[in-house]
Amino acid sequence: MLSLNVSLPQIQIFLLIFLRVGAILLTAPIFNSRNIPVLFKVGLCFSVSLILFPLLDLRDLPISFQAIPLVIGVISEVLIGVLIGLSVRMLFVGIQLAGQLVGFQMGLAMANIIDPATSEQVPLLAQLNNLIALLVFVSINAHYWFLRALVESFRLVPPFQFQFTHSLMEQLVSLSGNMFIIAVKVGAPLIVVLLLMSVAFGLAARTVPQMNIFFVAMPLKILVGLIFFVFTLPYMVSFFEVLFRGIGNDLLKLLGAM
Repeated sequence: MLSLNVSLPQIQIFLLIFLRVGAILLTAPIFNSRNIPVLFKVGLCFSVSLILFPLLDLRDLPISFQAIPLVIGVISEVLIGVLIGLSVRMLFVGIQLAGQLVGFQMGLAMANIIDPATSEQVPLLAQLNNLIALLVFVSINAHYWFLRALVESFRLVPPFQFQFTHSLMEQLVSLSGNMFIIAVKVGAPLIVVLLLMSVAFGLAARTVPQMNIFFVAMPLKILVGLIFFVFTLPYMVSFFEVLFRGIGNDLLKLLGAM
């Protein structure tokens, strides 16, 4: 006869693991897509939590059955997971921002499409950059860092021991600033080319006033922008690989600051 002997402290530990895993998976790239059914997301979080439960040595964890400490512990677990997921999400936001800046200079500011992951309107080049980044992210197995971050998070920041320190605030500010640095680095080649084209068209408009410069510049900027985008694609992919391979160190620094 099968009997399940599960104590109340074990249920509480599993709940805390489930909350942290769920917060990470629901805010991380790929898994936060609205196209993925909610039932699948919940089942994935439950399965990962079930796998991690016997692997994590949390038997000496101080368990509290009082309402206020338990609520604080639940909020802390969700906050830890959200910070880990958003720290990676910021990289993709920076990559999308680069596409938005370049698309604005190319004259594609009004050409938006619906992002299937967020159901929001995003520029064409921003969505293209995001798709390329996702392919590189999966191809180099960078998503495995989430599994390592999950295990390491419980070792570095056990439940009920989360602290919002000054060092953590500095890490979050650094990650936010890095988002704009990534946007400039990814879009720099096209931004420079399109800026030089704008200067050249300005000189042409002053030299030949009879020319309808707006009629000529719009399609030419789109054509030149797409050509240079294809030329810079191999370098962009290499930059994405270097960027994503550093995710592990960034996550460990973030967890260490907690």
